[in-house]
Amino acid sequence: MWTEFHHLLIVYAAYVIAAASPGPSNMRIMGVAMHSGRRAALIFAAGVISGSLFWGTMAATGVSAVLTRYAEVLVVLKIFGGLYLLYLAFKAGKAALASDAEAAARAVPKGAAFTGADLYRRGLFMHLSNPKSILGWIALVTLGLGPDSAWQTLAAILGGCAVLSVAIFGGYAIIFSTAPMVRLYRRARRWIEGLLATCFGLAGLRLLLSRA
Repeated sequence: MWTEFHHLLIVYAAYVIAAASPGPSNMRIMGVAMHSGRRAALIFAAGVISGSLFWGTMAATGVSAVLTRYAEVLVVLKIFGGLYLLYLAFKAGKAALASDAEAAARAVPKGAAFTGADLYRRGLFMHLSNPKSILGWIALVTLGLGPDSAWQTLAAILGGCAVLSVAIFGGYAIIFSTAPMVRLYRRARRWIEGLLATCFGLAGLRLLLSRA
């Protein structure tokens, strides 16, 4: 009993570190929150959370383990994921180069530029197209399960990580949509968009050029 509880604590700690660390999904949630408001960021975060839970369920049922045996599947995911990140880098770079007047003309308050469905799909696709999410969940499930683990342990892993996922990604959406963060975005819009472009570009190139 204590061994399984200890394994769960390790899994939860590993998930918090992995999910809360700065990455493409978190950076995009931050950008949406500061630019379009809390509602838009929460919807986008919901897509990211759904993508994470999808890969968690796949890992738990053993489906994603099959992907590790077929390199061509991961290669396709890396290509699509890398190209999508480069597309986001291009969009952010274009926004960084735009003048304040141009940015203000394009901006629509509270995320009205995109429908809720659009924002959700963007967050979902971002997480689904990242092969690191697949492999990360496989590692977490493997880490938390022993040879004699019961189904309740697996349910605890998925349920606990789901709660943590909502807290982490939703927390980013809420914190970075506060008035101080919105003012920060307005003052440092070009720098923030430039940072986003750099992060997305490096992540996309890393995916496209990685061998493993």
